[in-house]
Amino acid sequence: MDHADVIIVGTGHGGAQAAIALRQNNFEGSIILLGREKDPPYERPPLSKEYFAGEKPFERIQIRPTQFWAEKDIDLRLGSYVTDVDWMDHTITLSDDTKLTYRKLIWAAGGDPRRLSCAGADLAGVHSVRNRADVDRMVTELAGGPKRVAVIGGGYIGLEAAAVLRKLDHEVVLLEALPRVLARVAGQELSDFYQAQHRAHGVDLRLETTVERLEGDGDKVTGVKLDTGEIIPADLVVVGIGIVPAIGPLIAAGAAGGNGVDVDEFCRTTLDDIYAIGDCAAHANPYADNAVIRLESVQNAHDMASTAARAICGDKQPYNAFPWFWSNQYDLKLQTAGLSLDYDQTVLRGDPDSSRFSVIYLKEGRVIALDCVNSVKDYVQGRKLIEARLVPDPDILADADTPLKELL
Repeated sequence: MDHADVIIVGTGHGGAQAAIALRQNNFEGSIILLGREKDPPYERPPLSKEYFAGEKPFERIQIRPTQFWAEKDIDLRLGSYVTDVDWMDHTITLSDDTKLTYRKLIWAAGGDPRRLSCAGADLAGVHSVRNRADVDRMVTELAGGPKRVAVIGGGYIGLEAAAVLRKLDHEVVLLEALPRVLARVAGQELSDFYQAQHRAHGVDLRLETTVERLEGDGDKVTGVKLDTGEIIPADLVVVGIGIVPAIGPLIAAGAAGGNGVDVDEFCRTTLDDIYAIGDCAAHANPYADNAVIRLESVQNAHDMASTAARAICGDKQPYNAFPWFWSNQYDLKLQTAGLSLDYDQTVLRGDPDSSRFSVIYLKEGRVIALDCVNSVKDYVQGRKLIEARLVPDPDILADADTPLKELL
């Protein structure tokens, strides 16, 4: 039976960084890095942006060159996944019934795309945007001229995919069940702006629209039937309605959790010698007033990986990383600082019509987050307002001629 001092499950940003951070912290033990995909670790955000658009080849989105892992004595095992965890025996079972033993286990398995629950969800031509193979299949099906594409979901993945599809001259209908896009993650001002931008770029954006079923000819999707009875023709459907944390084996083994597996400030689960990081880890976040949340971001995966690696190496430092996020759509660069959960006031800074503005989120008068569109200075300086827990005058915040750093 194979053994490693540390086994890392998942080859996304969190898993890859955990392996890198262990070596950076002078960990000399054996490391196995397990991945479900057959590709070496690569960046995920470009999947719905530059990689989808054909602007970056796969080699340019790899987290490290392929030979790096061998050079660092990291045993990269691809094309396999964990079906069972026995935490008492420190053993995991893989999909091919191989068993591996470990001293420490880092669970960085991320999540699986949330699937539509309606009829027709399994038809060919229905896609998610979660891994390289997903995007490669879409690129193949979209070849040969403009296609009719229905995008289901008005979150960042759906909006980014719609932007690329329009750039590639495909006909796009975007369907969102809620009254506005980005409703769960941003304020009305940002939603209104992106809705207007997508419509100006030719996206047929439908809000408060519910999908009843997907129509097909044989096993191939041909359209989306709405609850109104209307059928929207579609050669291809992109589903971006969130993810389901990939935590089944841990929960079955007895780990505490629900929407994610619960971890403490050092990314430890309730099972001895097992850590969890990234999209699947539910943690008390200091920038959300210690509410227990999951953060689906590269920043979170990267910083949690470093926290877990340091703890394993004997340098226990609580997770206290500043949360940030970005999204590229058309010629718009959105940078988000902080977490806008439970905000009770927003301040608009700048003019959305200029495509250069910020939305500042307040909670009980305190700055807790900013969404900055093509406004790098606001993003950089706004971070410091959040860290300082500043309670500023909203009128001064709204004055785009007053640098945010002057409020400190």
